[in-house]
Amino acid sequence: MDFVMAAIFFPLVIYLIFLLYKIIDKRRYQCCYLIHYECHKPSDDRKLDTKFSGDIIARNKNLGVEEHKFILRAIVNSGIGEETYGPRNIIECREDSSTLEDGIAEMDEFFVDTLDQLFKKTGVSPHEIDVLVVNVALLAAVPSLSSRIVSLYKMRHDIKTFNLSGMGCSASLISLNLVENIFKTHKNVLAIVVTSESIAPNYYSGNDKSMILTNCLFRSGGCSMLLTNNRAMRCRAKLRLKCLVRTHLGSSDEAHTCCLQKEDDQGRIGFFLGKNLPRTATRAFTRNIIDLAPKVLPLKELIRYVVSRSLRKTNLNLKTGIDHFCLHPGGTAVIEQVRMKLGLSEKDVEPSKMTLHRFGNTSASSLWYVLGYMEAKKRLKKGEKIWMISFGSGFKCISCVWEVVRDLEDGNVWGDTIENYPPKTIANPYMVQYGSVYEENLEPLIPEYDKNMNT
Repeated sequence: MDFVMAAIFFPLVIYLIFLLYKIIDKRRYQCCYLIHYECHKPSDDRKLDTKFSGDIIARNKNLGVEEHKFILRAIVNSGIGEETYGPRNIIECREDSSTLEDGIAEMDEFFVDTLDQLFKKTGVSPHEIDVLVVNVALLAAVPSLSSRIVSLYKMRHDIKTFNLSGMGCSASLISLNLVENIFKTHKNVLAIVVTSESIAPNYYSGNDKSMILTNCLFRSGGCSMLLTNNRAMRCRAKLRLKCLVRTHLGSSDEAHTCCLQKEDDQGRIGFFLGKNLPRTATRAFTRNIIDLAPKVLPLKELIRYVVSRSLRKTNLNLKTGIDHFCLHPGGTAVIEQVRMKLGLSEKDVEPSKMTLHRFGNTSASSLWYVLGYMEAKKRLKKGEKIWMISFGSGFKCISCVWEVVRDLEDGNVWGDTIENYPPKTIANPYMVQYGSVYEENLEPLIPEYDKNMNT
């Protein structure tokens, strides 16, 4: 009898040990490590300073007095500085006659700059890459941009490629989530995420105020990053992904239509931003925090919040579980609203404000310029947590939390200017030069403005 019991029990124990090993082994390879990231800094001949931005506005003959006033007010309050970058067709005064080639050329310049540096600095060969994810919301070329990169770098025939479009400013974290899920079912994978936005063929030349704003805020940029779940490479990693939360309010018609690409009354294509966008963003942001908080905050803080909430209005103290806040630099007003809602300090939002000032809103890649600022300032220490949050059309709010694997101090794209930040003032020169834009009677301003811009 004992022999029979042993014969049954022993294989069962072996099987249970095997299952436990498989579970542990599987979890070991589900980690997502960021090995390196490379942000794009276009050449100086693509800079858009105050005067040149004024030239672009003056060239648009579809704008009337009120539209000029609206655009200048938007630029004055945008928080964007003098050294952001634009696409070449706009620099060359061809924004009204852009071509598909303009968009592809803009992407090629970004691809070569960032990917060459990424391969060089990591020592990884293009042939070693298993997964490639490219996200550019407003450019869907055929063959795809991911195929273009495979051709450019002669990657393997069995590489798994994904090309995402229409995701807006949240696209890089969506791409990250895609890679994270691939890591759960495949071991020792090397993945590259390439994130940017195509500005060149998407300039709006009409006069609809709800569609003009994107011309004022968005600038050229991009980022390429190398990720892996290979534990043998964790000593080379910069960050380890702790969690990622996606919130999508697309089932609401109001949320779905608050920002979208469409034609105006004259048939000109542009990107529409509705008046209900702030309200929609607040709803998505709140929902996202509710889902994220239990994953990253200590139990003590969650209990404190529940008890305090029943007695009086109070906010979660995210600083009990988060050390750095990587907020999407969509605009000064957006950053300020998030800062006040979360009870953050000026230093907490400094990286986002300085990114907006130096590089503008580069859409989905903006978060990585913010991260680069923190790293260049040598603020990221081993064990600290970084919260990234972004918003996208649809309407989506995506956030994730990283853990710093080792002390970071790479100068990256900020290397030659980081000592100048934060500057003593980030006041826009338009405030001084065109202060009269706020005058009620703007008629005398426009002829003088056009005269100044044409000299």
